[in-house]
Amino acid sequence: MATNIDKALYQQPRGIDNLSQDEEAIEIEIIDPEAVNIRAGDLEISMIAGEAEDDFNENLAEEMDEGAMASLAGDLCGDIENDKNSRKDWEKAYVDGLKLMGLQYEERTEPWNGACGVFHPMITEAVVRFQSETITEQFPAAGPVRTKILGRETPDKQEAAVRVEADMNYELTEVMREFRPEHERMLWSLPATGSAFKKVYYDPNLGRQVSIFIPAEDILLPYGTTDLDTCYRLTHVMRKTENEIIKLQQAGFYRDIELPDPGKESDNIKSAKDKETGFSDLNDERYTLYECHVDLVLEGDEDKDDDGEPTGVMQPYVVTLIKGSNDVLSIRRNWNQDDPLKLKRQHFVHYQYIPGFGAYGFGLFHLIGGYARSATSIMRQLVDAGTLSNLPGGLKTRGMRIKGDDTPIAPGEWRDVDIASGALRDSILPLPYKEPSVVLSGLMDKIVEEGRRFAATADMKVSDMSAQAPVGTTLALLERQLKVMSAVQARLHYTFKQELRLLAAIIRDYTEPDYDYDPVDAPRKAKQSDYDHVDIIPVSDPNAATMSQRVVQYQAVIQMAQMAPDIYDLPQLHRNMLQVLGIKDADKLVPLPDDQKPKDPVSENMATLRMEPVKAFFYQDHESHIKVHMMGMQDPIVMQLIGQNPKAGQIQAAMMAHVAEHVGFAYRQKIEQQMGMPLPPEDEKLPPEMEIQLSNMMAQAASQVLQQSQAQVAQQQAQQQQQDPLIQMQQQELQIKQQELQIKQQDLQLKSQEMKARLELDNKRLEVEAMNKAGQLQQQKKVAEITALGKAGDLKRQRQQMETNARYQQQEKPTK
Repeated sequence: MATNIDKALYQQPRGIDNLSQDEEAIEIEIIDPEAVNIRAGDLEISMIAGEAEDDFNENLAEEMDEGAMASLAGDLCGDIENDKNSRKDWEKAYVDGLKLMGLQYEERTEPWNGACGVFHPMITEAVVRFQSETITEQFPAAGPVRTKILGRETPDKQEAAVRVEADMNYELTEVMREFRPEHERMLWSLPATGSAFKKVYYDPNLGRQVSIFIPAEDILLPYGTTDLDTCYRLTHVMRKTENEIIKLQQAGFYRDIELPDPGKESDNIKSAKDKETGFSDLNDERYTLYECHVDLVLEGDEDKDDDGEPTGVMQPYVVTLIKGSNDVLSIRRNWNQDDPLKLKRQHFVHYQYIPGFGAYGFGLFHLIGGYARSATSIMRQLVDAGTLSNLPGGLKTRGMRIKGDDTPIAPGEWRDVDIASGALRDSILPLPYKEPSVVLSGLMDKIVEEGRRFAATADMKVSDMSAQAPVGTTLALLERQLKVMSAVQARLHYTFKQELRLLAAIIRDYTEPDYDYDPVDAPRKAKQSDYDHVDIIPVSDPNAATMSQRVVQYQAVIQMAQMAPDIYDLPQLHRNMLQVLGIKDADKLVPLPDDQKPKDPVSENMATLRMEPVKAFFYQDHESHIKVHMMGMQDPIVMQLIGQNPKAGQIQAAMMAHVAEHVGFAYRQKIEQQMGMPLPPEDEKLPPEMEIQLSNMMAQAASQVLQQSQAQVAQQQAQQQQQDPLIQMQQQELQIKQQELQIKQQDLQLKSQEMKARLELDNKRLEVEAMNKAGQLQQQKKVAEITALGKAGDLKRQRQQMETNARYQQQEKPTK
């Protein structure tokens, strides 16, 4: 009861503004501007502003006036009956088509009792084949979901995509155990009727999301509607037991009212289905509910403009009522609270086989129903003709009596006949029944062939094709034959994508925002934010209807790759081919560089020697990797072992390609360092203006990187030259020549000094002679001569010593 009181108090028109005299005992105390305390006798309820968000999702029928609610229910029931009456002819075609499926043998009394009542299985064959092919395409063993990263790819987004894909497949295959059976039921009904619906919602009884199949007859659409998103009224005819309704009432989803007795009625489609499947509704005590998704102007909840005045614009609501009594169980808003446009929330997806003129699509009942009826009629005629030919009837005279009366004569049986006179043949006249007509049989084959071809279920005669036929010719024939089915599969792929998106939105809303545990072994791996970076798409291929078509496509590509293998990614091509064939662990059979994780340079060398794929990553130390790889390639032991390997060329090419990958990343890092900013991702599409600006900046940075690289290379070349033995010998020769030149220069200097000394000596002699003539300097002359002779001797000894040193150095000069 407290729950009902809480919901009643949430409604503004009652309990706050419209207090009656009997409710004077209720006190309203506003202490906090964001909180309201309400006391009613001994009951005290606190309403906080944050709790007002729950007001939006409340059941508006709890506080709506009974008279207004009854008027609303009556109007809706009248509109629903009009919607049902507008599709009378569609229902008649539906009922007639159910008979053509031949699920039950027809007991016929015309033209005689026990005449053939078989149906040609043309429609049933097409339905079974469509269901079998489609379920294997849309629901493989690993799950029906794959993900696509939105925007720029980053390691975090890639990990999030893996988690979301695993999470969605786990939910659809393990948690939602009814998902595949419901989907298969939808695929059975869709090709026959042309339309089928799925309803996606959160079930409070199960505490999780569900997606249930709804037959086309249980969805009532108004005349002129072609799209569910723009449909102003959609009615889901539901059948629930009393216990299911009570559980929803206890959960607060439905209004707590006394349920009337369930009404028992049946429509033509339900009766035809029961007859074909052999069931009876004798014990059906379920209630029929109308869940109407309708645009309304609801009194007390009108759309208002900026001035607070009602605009008269209808808003989307979900009204649920009981058929017959028109008791309203719930009225809820059907738009997001934070949506200013108040767009309708969609809970249904509409699968169509062939889009028609109106809201419902065309199915096999409409497309080949006439073929099936004609084939059935001719088949019955052929069987009856064979029966009459094998067991003919005729005329006999009135007076002839046959023992055993008119019971058929068994093979090998002889009976006594009493005749008055004459021969027996004169008393019996067999009717001229003929064998089954060959022309009629050929006509039936032609009709069946045309019907199967139109329904895209005819088998291509492989024996009529040459074994040497090119793959392109085979592909063209397959495409022509499967064109109709390919279009149907593309429509299913699109609609299935919408269904998966609705399921992903519910799963995301009820997923934890984050987790504090390691989700490696946990069944739920994704967190709420992971769903913001990925798009949910089906694993089915909208461009190919069957596996054989995809196999032939890849065979054509492989043939083209053999003519120019250098321009194809052969490992990726073979990986995709294995996946198309359904081979398990294709990633282990054909590893790709994209599957690799970062490795140290030594591990990369080892993987290259084993001819395993390796991959460079942007954030690695590329200079160190390049050094380790180049040193490994220069190692004589390693090179000797590689030279003995018959695949030495492939190993060296793989290593050089990997080194080139590191070189490219290193060059990119240098450009970024010169620019002072990170470059955009390689696969990101840039606006023309930004691309031009980046190109100019890159050109300047590339010039600076080139200068640095040239200087570095020049320095390395100089260092290498200094370490060259030949260069060292040439430098030593130059040094020796320089020393010889210095010695010669010193010798010339000594000779020059000797000449100067001799001139000085001569001058001194002249002076001495002059002094001797004068008789005054005889003694000085002798001293000068002795001094000059001493200097000359010293110079001569120095010269001899230098010549000795030079000869010694010449003897030590290395030979070339």
